[in-house]
Formats: sequence, structure tokens, C-alpha cells
Amino acid sequence: MQILFKLPENFWQKVEIFIELLLKYNQTHNITGAKNKEAAMKNVEDSIYPLNFLHVKTIQKAIDIGTGAGFPGLLLALAMPQTHFVLFEPIAKKSAFLHLAKSTLDLKNVEVSTNRVEKVTPFKVDLISSRAVTNTKMLISLCKGFIDSQTLLLFYKGELVQEEIEGLQNCEIHQKGKRNYLIMKDIDAC
Repeated sequence: MQILFKLPENFWQKVEIFIELLLKYNQTHNITGAKNKEAAMKNVEDSIYPLNFLHVKTIQKAIDIGTGAGFPGLLLALAMPQTHFVLFEPIAKKSAFLHLAKSTLDLKNVEVSTNRVEKVTPFKVDLISSRAVTNTKMLISLCKGFIDSQTLLLFYKGELVQEEIEGLQNCEIHQKGKRNYLIMKDIDAC
């Protein structure tokens, strides 16, 4: 896989540690469908692929909704150490794994919140990401309080993305295989 974005020097070393930790934890707690290194690596690559077309330097604060086993939020945080990430994961066993990964990888730019995003007092963010949580309009509704005219939304969508964005404006789709990376800007205009 080709990533044009310049990743931190130790990124792939930390990914190896992350995958080892994930596969071990997953044996007991079943937090992801990725049951081997190859499947986990596909999730890693899927998570960081959008860095090829995002303007990362302008992103200071980000949230990831429904981070699960760390895809994409934890991997984006690993790739973007200058950005502070809050990872929202309401399921305790997944949130516990995120705390373990954060500690093991010494990620100072990560905060894990064992909450649903709609239950938290909103704050200003530059980026909102989410993968496989719910449909686009519901996601926007859930995180509306975090969105202003400068907020960039990055949603990892499947083949139904065109149906989900019907009636919405300022949408840009990047496709790779069956994955659609939906980027939305100036969502207040919708």
C-alpha cells in the first residue's frame, strides 16, 4: 500500500506492537473481527489511507466516534502526533483496550472517553472521524454540537455512500476498492 503522507519515523514499529497487543487481547475479549496479523494490517491501512488527501497540518484537535479496537482513531493519532485525539468508545471492554494501547504505545496525544459522543459536552474540533458506526445523517446529528464551519468530517463508508449523502452539500468521496472515504466541509451549510 502506498501512503504519500510522511508518517512518523517510528510509526510502523508502533503498529507492530499495536497489532501484537490487539491480537492477544482479542483472543479473550473479542473486540474486532481481525483475527490475524494480515486482517489487522488491512484495518491499519484502511485507517491511515485518508492521510493522502487530508490537510493534516491544520488539524489540532480531533474526535473519533465509536473507535472500537482503534480503527481509525488510534491509528490516525499514531500517524498524527501533533493532533490531540479524543476517542469515544462506550463499550467498556473496547475502551479498556484503547486505554491499554494508549499506555503501551505512550500516546500523549490521545484521550479515551468511555462515553457516547452525544452524552458529552461538545467542544471545538478540527476533525471528526468515524468508521462503521451508523449512517451519515445520523452521525452528523450525533456530533452536531462539535461541528462548526471549519470542522472537517471524515467518515469511512461502504457502498451505500451515495444514498446516505443524498440532499447533503459539500461532500467529497475518495474511493479505494469497496471503501468510500467521505469528507464533508462547512456542514452548517447543509
